[in-house]
Amino acid sequence: MIRVLVADDQAAVRDGFAAMVDAQPEMTVVGRAENGRMAVDLARTVAPDVVLMDIRMPRLDGLEATRIICNDPTLQRTRVLVLTTFDLDDYVYGALRAGASGFVLKDTPRAELLRAIQVVAEGDALLAPGVTRRLIAEFAARRDPHEPAAEIADLTDRERDVLLLVARGLSNAEIAGRLVISPLTAKSHVRNILRKLDCHDRAALVAIAYESGLVTPGDTPA
Repeated sequence: MIRVLVADDQAAVRDGFAAMVDAQPEMTVVGRAENGRMAVDLARTVAPDVVLMDIRMPRLDGLEATRIICNDPTLQRTRVLVLTTFDLDDYVYGALRAGASGFVLKDTPRAELLRAIQVVAEGDALLAPGVTRRLIAEFAARRDPHEPAAEIADLTDRERDVLLLVARGLSNAEIAGRLVISPLTAKSHVRNILRKLDCHDRAALVAIAYESGLVTPGDTPA
């Protein structure tokens, strides 16, 4: 059973998402939050598998709430799925860097949103959809060239290869096939990269790959 916390300051939106989730036999809503502070407090109380997190909320915005949840050692199994609209795109990149596992647009079709919750709950980042990669690439293209690149010098050559494939949206199994290694070895490499770069999730690795110039906007798998 996937346990979901819904955080949105608009009651109609919050209740609509909650009703949709509760209608699924494999999901259940364990909390509803009307602001970021309540989202953090509820997450610490009920330890959900997934938090559907709106960005613009009172008391504590969704970006800071995401950062707190994703850096809380008691919530290591909790994943944040950011809810946004196109006019909030500037916040999305920050949310990914804060540790969110991905994002969905508020007008995403019902089936896609439910699938996104499943993907994130299973421990994968919601990176495969092209729109996510395009937006991350766009943010990377906008970054100030004078800003220091993310530190990836401590990665081995193989870990850099793995990071490149993670940034391109490949799963552990696909990475294993591309590099001719076992899925277990691929998973181990990803775990080591997360630890070395102090990242909570694969989504943050994608952001770092773009920031560092390892991947460039428009880059596609070879």
